[in-house]
Parts: sequence; C-alpha cells; structure tokens
Amino acid sequence: MRDTFRDSVVGQWLRFLGVKKLSRYPEEHHDFKLPTDYFQPRPVEMDETDTSSKSLDEIEEGRLDTQVPSQGVTSTESDNVREDINLVTWYSDSDPENPHNWSFRKKMWVGLLILVYTISVYIGSSLYTASIPDITSIFDVSETAAALGLSLYVLGYGVGPLLFAPLSEIPAIGRNPPYVYTYIIFVALCVATALVNNFGGLLVLRFLLGFFGAPALANAGASYGDFVGGREMPYVIAFWGGGATLSPALGPLVGGFAVQAENWRWSSWELLWFAGPTLIVVLTCLPETSPDKILLRRAQRLRDLTGRTDLKSESEIRQAQLSPRQIAFDALIKPWEINILDPAVLFSTIYTALVYGLYYSFFESFPLVYRNIYGFNLGELGLAFLAVLIGLIVGVVIYCAYFYYVGDPKMAKMESVPPEARLWPGLIASFLIPIGLFIFAWTARKSVHWIASLFGIAISMCGVFIIIQCMFIYLPFTYPRYSGSLFAANGFARSAFAAGAVLFAGPMFSRLGIDGGVSLLAGLTVLCIFGIYGMYFWGASLRKRSRFAGF
Repeated sequence: MRDTFRDSVVGQWLRFLGVKKLSRYPEEHHDFKLPTDYFQPRPVEMDETDTSSKSLDEIEEGRLDTQVPSQGVTSTESDNVREDINLVTWYSDSDPENPHNWSFRKKMWVGLLILVYTISVYIGSSLYTASIPDITSIFDVSETAAALGLSLYVLGYGVGPLLFAPLSEIPAIGRNPPYVYTYIIFVALCVATALVNNFGGLLVLRFLLGFFGAPALANAGASYGDFVGGREMPYVIAFWGGGATLSPALGPLVGGFAVQAENWRWSSWELLWFAGPTLIVVLTCLPETSPDKILLRRAQRLRDLTGRTDLKSESEIRQAQLSPRQIAFDALIKPWEINILDPAVLFSTIYTALVYGLYYSFFESFPLVYRNIYGFNLGELGLAFLAVLIGLIVGVVIYCAYFYYVGDPKMAKMESVPPEARLWPGLIASFLIPIGLFIFAWTARKSVHWIASLFGIAISMCGVFIIIQCMFIYLPFTYPRYSGSLFAANGFARSAFAAGAVLFAGPMFSRLGIDGGVSLLAGLTVLCIFGIYGMYFWGASLRKRSRFAGF
C-alpha cells in the first residue's frame, strides 16, 4: 500500500517538501533504466500519419488513432522552429502504474473509499430533516422555510459539478485535488453548521455544504472509469449508484433518534463524525486515478532525471492547447445545446429530474403519512425509510442479473452496440414507478395498515434505481466527447428539480392530500413510459440527424 500513500494528497505534499524516501517511483530507484526507446528521439517528417499536424478537435473526436506506443516520436512545427517530442506512455501493457493494471485488492480499496466518501456527502442532505420540527419552533419559521435547508443542500451539489467536473479533466489538476480540498472545506462547514445561531446563516451553510460536497457527484463515475474495465463498469456503477441513492433515505433513520433525544444540532454533529474520519482516510489513502495526470507526472520525473525537454506526455501536449474559454463553453453551454437539439437526450434529462424529484418529495410526504396518520415518532419515521433500502436491494439484484445473464451475452454478439441497447431494463422499470406510487397514494390512510404503503414505496424505488442507472449508462455513449459535461448538466437538472420538489411538495400535499398529490406525480411518470419507449426505438435515428452526430 506504499504506492497508494505515495499517490495520495498527503504523500504528494511530503514529496513536494522533499520527503521522498517513504515511497519512491520506479524512476527514482538506483537500478532504474530508462527504456531504450527514449534515448534517441527521431524526427519524423510531416505526413498523413503524423497526428501533430492535426487539430485537437480531430484527435478528441476520435477520427485519429491516438494510441501512440512509448517509442513513438512526433515532430511539431511552430514559427518555423521544429521541436522533436518523444511521447511518454506506459512502459508496457502490464505497467503497474496504469490504473487498469492495479491489483484487485487496490481497486476494491479505492472503489470502496470513493463509495464511502459519496455516502458521507449524500447522507448530509437528509440528516437535516430530523431537525426541521425543532428549527421551525426555535427560529420561528414555517415548515416550508425550514425545508430550505434540505432544498439548498441538494441545489448546491447540483451546481458544483458544473465547476468541478471540467476541472477534473484538466491533466495538471486530475481527480484528487477537487475531491480532497473541497472535502476539507466540507468538514469545516459541518462544524460551522452545528454551531450557527441564526436561520439565515444556517441556510447559507447548508448550500455551501452541498456545493463543496459536489465532487462526489461530479467525478466519482469518471474515477471508476479510470481503473474499471467496460465490462465491469455497469456493475460497479450500480453498486456506487445504489449507495448514493440509498444515503438520503438513511439520513432520517440516523438522525431521528439522536435529534429526538438531544437537539436539532445533533444532525450536523453526526455528519461531522462521519465525514471527519473519512477525510483523514481520503487524505492519506486515496491515490490519483486519472491516467492523464499519472503520465504527466511521469514525464516531469523523466525530464528531471535526464535533463531532456523532449519527453512529454500526450496529456501535456493536449493541455497546452486548452483554453479557459473553450473549457467553459464545453462545460456550461454545449451540454444544454445538445439537450435542446436532441430530443432523446432532453427526455433523459427530464426523466431523471422527475424521478429524482419524486424521491425527494418523500421527505415531505412521509411525515404527513407516518407521523400525522399513523402516529410514528421521529425515530420510527426514520425506520419507515428502510422501505427504500428494500426497493434498492431488489433493484440492484435485478439490474445486475439482467446484464450478467442477458445484456452482456447479447451485446457481445453485436458488432456495434448502440446506446439504446442499454435502456432495455428501463422499459420494464418505467412501469414500476407509477405502480408503486399509486399503491402508496391510495393505501396511506388510517384504515389500511402502514405496511401496504411502504410496499408501494419499495416497488417505486426499485423502478427509480433501474431508470437512473439506465440513463447513467446511456448518456456517455450518445456523445462520448461531451459525456462529462452531459453528466454535469443532467446532475444540475435533477438536483434543481429535486430542490424545487422539496419546497412545492409540502403545500401540494396539504392542498390535494397525499392521495391526490402523489397520484398527480404518478400520472407524470405514466407519460414518461411513452418517452422511454420512444428513446429505445427512435433514439438512434434522432441522433443521426443531430448536428453533433459523430461526437
């Protein structure tokens, strides 16, 4: 595990301060020999195979083969001065520094740590809900105003990815700095939130908590993609997504009994007790996963070792051509342009936003049902959210079983797998959401045992999980070049709608009743059934007519 510590933020800071003895890179050992391919950079005349004469856009669009071997040398010309460049890549196909070649134990450790980090951020959204009754009385505000603490947190981790997702794609930054430095602020804000004495300050701190916890949402999927193969990715994302989806449901359970026994500040202290130790482990044991950043560091070490300036990584060359304006445009404008011009992508954004909003509306409907109708206390109300856990477990099992027994064998026989092939589980799951919601709506009454309504919640959450996973797997294959930005835009849309749902759900349920309000939401999901079938059958033809076809 020495290399894990070496590549962590603490390890890199120690190296920066000159402490390199704890764990060295291969190039820093006395017996290291520079591969012979690096000794004699050979200039190559410009021709049709020379990618250096091509634009960055052409390379990123995938129209050129950019898999350059370690001995590959390119020649670039600028202002009539030619510079010979020797690309620094992996030393071999089994290079242990390549994240895809990490040991199974290391992959499991890094994957588990990212999952725990994600859970610590997501659970922070709903831990607050147990404190709402006390906050309304102590600060003399309405329940809708008190619910802003949940709403603003969710909005914060929807806005954050618009900044942190593109930052993590810059080779000089990589994945770890956005994770670690924002998480340090997150933990500090937990302390401030537990001690704040005015309502306005509490709301500001809740938004900032969500914002600085956003890298868990923005970059975790990309981190898994750095070291997990394409065949295993659906299963890994399913377990990570399951943990992320479950976490808000655990908040009322974790916070309910503590707040009931102590006071409203305990929900914030519990978040600190979870996030604080996790931060220490992240600081010392989370290695960099971005291949671009790893190779950039290797090129820098080799230049220091040899004194040669011609040794550069491909990510370094690419980074030199990046402009802040283009990064901002691709992150903030391009995904919305694609959403407007491609109906299938737009529907995926709307559908995930709707189901995410439905999920967060439970934090408003559950107290009305299980406290007002069935007389649950705060702790028992938290236990009611275990129905979400049951639904998620069933959803994970069904989703993974489909890919293992049906999806993977079927797609292995295809010469080219269309993105729509990954939507098939959603065709069935789209029916589960309204079925579960209607059961919940029409059994939530004193004359019917509470277990019936929770059964409906479990069915609905099973469908919600599968739909979200299908959309997560579908999006990156539609326009691969803009996949990170599409995820960020999708995340913002669903978080913004969920933040709104927290605020409008309470008044809606008060006016229409639980049966009418939930039935209205269920009716919207019935309409979405037609949309996902349209995506499945006509998504490919719509994409071919898009101006972004081929990206």
